[in-house]
Amino acid sequence: MRNYDLEFLKRFSMVIGFLMLVTVGLMIGAFFLSKTIPPEVSPVAAKQTAARITPVGAVYAGSTGAAAQAAAAAAAAAAQAAQGAYGGTLDGKTIFDQLCTACHTAGVGNAPMLNAAGFGARLAKGKDTLYKHAIEGFTGPDGGVMPPKGGNAGLSEAQIHATVDWMLDQSK
Repeated sequence: MRNYDLEFLKRFSMVIGFLMLVTVGLMIGAFFLSKTIPPEVSPVAAKQTAARITPVGAVYAGSTGAAAQAAAAAAAAAAQAAQGAYGGTLDGKTIFDQLCTACHTAGVGNAPMLNAAGFGARLAKGKDTLYKHAIEGFTGPDGGVMPPKGGNAGLSEAQIHATVDWMLDQSK
C-alpha cells in the first residue's frame, strides 16, 4: 500500500470518528432537552382532572356561610332543573306541544282528546289517578295505552302534574 493511501485512510477514519462523536453528542443533548420541555396537556384530560379533584362538600359558618350555602343550593337546583326534560319547564302547554300532542290531538291508542268527552270519564276517577297513570303508564280495558311519563323518562313528577293540569283545563 502506498504512503498517500495510508494517509487518506488515517484522515478518513478521523473524520468518521469525529462525526460519530458529534452525532452521539447531539443525541445526548436532545435527550436532556426533551426532559426540560413540559408535555402538552390535553384540554379533555385537564377537564377530567379538574372534575376528579373538585371538593365534594363545603363548610359554611355564620351569616356569610349561610348566604353561600343558600347560593350553592340555588345553583344546584338550577343545574338539576336544566338537566330535566325540556329545560325543566313547568309549562304544561310547552310539554304537551312537544310530547303529548301526537296522541292526544288525534286520539292515537285511545288517548283522550282535549275535550269534555275525552276526559269526562277519566276525570271522574280523580286527578290523583290521572297523575298516577301519566307517571306509571296505563293500559286500559278498552285498549287505551299510555306509556310511562308519556314516553319521556326525563320528565319530573312536577312536569307531569303541570301537563295533566293544563290538559284538564283545556278539556273543559
